[in-house]
Amino acid sequence: MDLMAILSNALRGALGPEAAIYALAAVGLNLHFGYTGLLNFGHVGFMLVGAYGTAVPVIAWGSPLWVGILVGMACAVVLALLLGIPTLRLRGDYLAIATIAAGEVLRYLYRSEWAEPLTGGVFGITQFANGFYAFNPFTGPLALGPLNFSRNALWVMTVGWGAALLAALLVALLVHSPWGRVLRSVREDEMAARSLGKNVFVYKMQSLVLGGVMGALAGSLLAINTQALSPDVFMPILTFYLWTIVILGGASRIMGPILGSVVFWFLLTSLDSLLRQAISSGVIPTSVLDSSDVGAIRFAAVGLGLMLLMLFRPAGLLGNQKELRLDVR
Repeated sequence: MDLMAILSNALRGALGPEAAIYALAAVGLNLHFGYTGLLNFGHVGFMLVGAYGTAVPVIAWGSPLWVGILVGMACAVVLALLLGIPTLRLRGDYLAIATIAAGEVLRYLYRSEWAEPLTGGVFGITQFANGFYAFNPFTGPLALGPLNFSRNALWVMTVGWGAALLAALLVALLVHSPWGRVLRSVREDEMAARSLGKNVFVYKMQSLVLGGVMGALAGSLLAINTQALSPDVFMPILTFYLWTIVILGGASRIMGPILGSVVFWFLLTSLDSLLRQAISSGVIPTSVLDSSDVGAIRFAAVGLGLMLLMLFRPAGLLGNQKELRLDVR
């Protein structure tokens, strides 16, 4: 097996466009869970409406891409209001059930025959982000030893990591303000926050809207990166990827989602590359594991990793276990 190839693939995964996009989405989820205590298991729904909100105006109405991105953000605000008004008074476990159900309802709605004239149904939408790549300042690919990125990937990486860092900076400014201190008090003890005259519902709603907009921006970048958009991209497993990233990096830590995304994609890509090379070189016989099974192994590894994190390191790499309380309400 070529260990250098495995390492270079892992580094490309850790620094590539997908890692940047997931880091941005995880910053929003960290605001929900790490700072407010909201068990949002439907964050993929915000990514879905952000992606389609970006693509549909461009394809259907000929709008500029920046208008589509604004529409995607507005869709996230509407979704947060529709989702939050009836559910934010629920206990944590009921909120988790409601949000994961909302994400799945949206996915089936967008892939339905009724929505096909706008969303493309199960066939999706393609080639809608040419305007984004028209502003690409890079003139060619980047090659640094074993690392290489295409010209378009470099542009998405630059925008993605820049957006993730700006989102983390915004969260840092907010959580160190009086508003952020109220959020953390809501996370720790809702009743105590209410006793001090704080409108807990309003603070939760504000957090849900802001984190949802970050998720929508990540969804827009995810669609722009591939230029191929389908509802089935936004499966519930994507939300659990984000939860793994948040917990791995450290919930309620500013840089936790960014570090978590880098480490998560490094490990996931290295596992994928290791298994494929082991199969192709005959170290693992095809009678035991076929290359078509590697994707399923990756999913299982994410689930196992999430369970191990919750058992042995629930505060993650950067988190403070004394501060983070997982018995959210």
